[in-house]
Amino acid sequence: MVRLARIATCCLNQWSMDFESNRQRIWASLQECNAEGVRYRLGPELEVSGYGCEDHFLERDTIEHGYEVLAWLLAKTSDMDMLCDVGMAVEHHRVLYNCRVFFLRGRILLIRPKIMLAGNGNYRESRWFTRWSRVQVVEEFSLPKVLRQNGQTTVPIGDAVLQLNDARIASEICEELWSASPSHILMWLNGVDIVSNGSGSHHTLRKLNTRIDRIKLATSKCGGVYMYSNQQGCDGGRLYFDGSCMIVMNGEMIAQGKQFGLEEVEVLASTVDLDRVAAYAQTSRSSVVQADYVPRYPIVEVDFSIAPVQAKHCAISRPIPVLFNTPEEEISLGPALWLWDYLRRSSQGGFFLPLSGGVDSASVACVVANMCHILHRHIATDSADELPLKDLRRVT
Repeated sequence: MVRLARIATCCLNQWSMDFESNRQRIWASLQECNAEGVRYRLGPELEVSGYGCEDHFLERDTIEHGYEVLAWLLAKTSDMDMLCDVGMAVEHHRVLYNCRVFFLRGRILLIRPKIMLAGNGNYRESRWFTRWSRVQVVEEFSLPKVLRQNGQTTVPIGDAVLQLNDARIASEICEELWSASPSHILMWLNGVDIVSNGSGSHHTLRKLNTRIDRIKLATSKCGGVYMYSNQQGCDGGRLYFDGSCMIVMNGEMIAQGKQFGLEEVEVLASTVDLDRVAAYAQTSRSSVVQADYVPRYPIVEVDFSIAPVQAKHCAISRPIPVLFNTPEEEISLGPALWLWDYLRRSSQGGFFLPLSGGVDSASVACVVANMCHILHRHIATDSADELPLKDLRRVT
């Protein structure tokens, strides 16, 4: 039987500490995925709270509100036949971890903490989080009262692989893709079919090129499907997260999302043939030999099929050309969209721009003008997305 899996990765324009609106956007993405027949949904890093909460992560309320959002999502998805993968902060033994939470039909399957924290440039995750240092080790996590649904009191937490009826799924988180010894290599050698990556990666000029090169290389070595999700927009700080969700299989791009955009929710769905992953893996004899003796991951058994029989009627996603913005387009789009997110969410009436006649103020004026042009084009051409027009009317 051909194993055709319908999977989706999402980009969300989240806002730090705005749990109610963040929950609504997560739910909107889940509904869209469910309507498209998706069996596995991936979201961005720390999507429940927003990535840029900074020292608010040290406050107890931030963690508790995250659990409340998760409890709500568990109840709402109890009748969905879709594996959900959400990013949030989780406290275990009084240690705070940056985690992925896998759940299905209202039950938590696995909490997977981040193994490698980002600490260079604008990142300082170790100020708030601790890395999970026990590679390929799983413990029992005692669920807080608000999450004790469907008779669950404990769930696995740690570095493990989900064994479905017809596939293996594993997760790495953002920085692990960039590390010298990335998690995905050992995962591929353990027979994992799909590796997912929920990220909070901010825009830097030409960073997308490097990101895509790393993901394509990751899947070309051993064969596999790599799902990448990222936040989109400004979440309240100085950074702009540049989206660019994608799905890569066996070294080739099969789905690519927008790097810059005004949409608050973007769902990128594909149908992948997992048998092609297995066939590709067999062509690399050295990888097969290595797979025979690598350390084994703990397995979490899940009675769920990601490639049901009815999926055979779906069109298989084929390789597509990779699209890049020019450096000039990146410079034009990134700062302009950051300004728009900050303006609409601060509910201010506009910008005050002193013009000295120098290159700095002239450049800022160009960025603001470009923001206005982007808004006008979007409102004029995308009548289905009413939010930018509503926000524009509110701030003006």
